[in-house]
Amino acid sequence: MRHGSIPGTHGRVRPLILLGDPVLRTACEDVTDFGPQLAELVEDMFATMYAAEGVGLAANQIGVGLRVFVYDCPDDDDVRHVGHVVNPRLVEADGVVLRGPEGCLSLPGLEAGTERFDHAVVEGHAVTGEPVTVHGTGWFARCLQHECDHLDGGVYADRLTGWRRRRLLRKVARASWSG
Repeated sequence: MRHGSIPGTHGRVRPLILLGDPVLRTACEDVTDFGPQLAELVEDMFATMYAAEGVGLAANQIGVGLRVFVYDCPDDDDVRHVGHVVNPRLVEADGVVLRGPEGCLSLPGLEAGTERFDHAVVEGHAVTGEPVTVHGTGWFARCLQHECDHLDGGVYADRLTGWRRRRLLRKVARASWSG
């Protein structure tokens, strides 16, 4: 039996911000108020992530410039990780560098082989203010690094070079959502 509410069931789905909007290129501010508005934001983020069929979502992807992300992502052993981090800091990214397919809810329908470490550790806080540390390996480590990049004003396309970058940028330019 599950105890507590299922993340996102009390949230509202918010519009996603797409590549080209300046909010995605602006570093997010630290959260200073751990009150009910933050809890509502996290619920809305879960609802939005699930509606878009994503595995992670940063607050600036729904137009909120605060350092918060949510996730529901498996690791390479198919262990499901569900949670959120407020004021996250990527404190470790190490191990083997792997190139794997990476997509983003702010670049819908696109993906590219992106290099990421296969181990990551993020420290931050829960919505209630308690400290949290999240360890990720494999696919989940990729997710943690991806969401931290968002909060620093980056997208996975920034990590691409050469023909991979050129190919993705051509696809972005032709995408129906690209402005």
